[in-house]
Amino acid sequence: MGRPSGALLAAALALPGIVPAAAIAQAAPDAGVFELKYLDYRDWQPGADRMSVRSPSFYLLKPLSDTLALEAALVYDSMSGASPLHFNTLSGASGLGVTDYRTAGDVKLTRYFDGAAVGVGGAVSSERDYLSRAFSVDARVFSADRNRTWAFALGGAADVINSVNGVAQNQHRNTLDLMVGVTQALSADAIVQSNLTYSYGHGYYSDPYKPLDSRPDQRRVFAWLTRYNRYLPDANATLRLSYRFLHDSFGSTSNAVEATWFQPLPAGWSAAPSLRYYTQGAAGFYRNPPFPDGYVPGQFYSADTRLSAFGAVTAGVTLAKALPDGWSASLKVDFYRQRADWRVGGPGSLDIDPFSARWILFGIAKAL
Repeated sequence: MGRPSGALLAAALALPGIVPAAAIAQAAPDAGVFELKYLDYRDWQPGADRMSVRSPSFYLLKPLSDTLALEAALVYDSMSGASPLHFNTLSGASGLGVTDYRTAGDVKLTRYFDGAAVGVGGAVSSERDYLSRAFSVDARVFSADRNRTWAFALGGAADVINSVNGVAQNQHRNTLDLMVGVTQALSADAIVQSNLTYSYGHGYYSDPYKPLDSRPDQRRVFAWLTRYNRYLPDANATLRLSYRFLHDSFGSTSNAVEATWFQPLPAGWSAAPSLRYYTQGAAGFYRNPPFPDGYVPGQFYSADTRLSAFGAVTAGVTLAKALPDGWSASLKVDFYRQRADWRVGGPGSLDIDPFSARWILFGIAKAL
């Protein structure tokens, strides 16, 4: 329940390298692209397989004129498995496991002017127990020499929750996101981007599938994300570095650093190994085992391990191949490992089993 509502809101608030090139370009694209992807995800804990997700998706970029571009995406997620170990006496709505699906689609229209661009979009995401509708408006202003871009974005989402176990019926959650950012070319070989994002939400945040779970009905999130890309001529490669700081009103603070090395190879191949470290503190109302230790009726409480304190490392590599007639293919593999004692800034939450996951993402694209 409650997964992100699609690519649209992220596209309006994201950074280069996260979204397709059209979302951050300074001029309307000359050509379009059609891309199909297939994601296979699995996670596990010691002695127990958990969730598996299979997700086909497509993305389309289509120039409509010299100043207008259309983007659209559609994704379908099929999920099955069980809840994390500890505290979760319910594994999904029935207690026997999680079986769910998500269908999400979004569309965005961008108009380019002399020195600026404006984008407007909408998105819908539907699950058995969850419906989300979202919108976004973003504007980019370019300096006369095109070495600097200011970005501004406004996004919103309206969610309706109807859990299949009857705990949450016709519950609502509304969210407003604001972003301001700047991208600056430092030299012919280096560029930096920094974004500040503020999010305010109110409504239903508790998890109806976890016993005694009770959370505040408001959440404020502040995030700072900075990326630095540098081309290294001697190696004919690009180094990509990023840092993200996030703090929310639930009491959790997180930090993430990531490095990617993009290396072109002969015969149209390229490789991009990456390494990411993430650390977070626990929410103020999260309680360690044994369940329900620390529970007080009338007070906020959660034993959801996603709100615990931990550190995590993600290692991965992306391989890509340019093919004839405008075709290309890519394969991305990531492995994730999470442990309480890997947290920086203090001990992690006690007695939480290590958590592991892996992603395999295959894509094929065609320039139009």
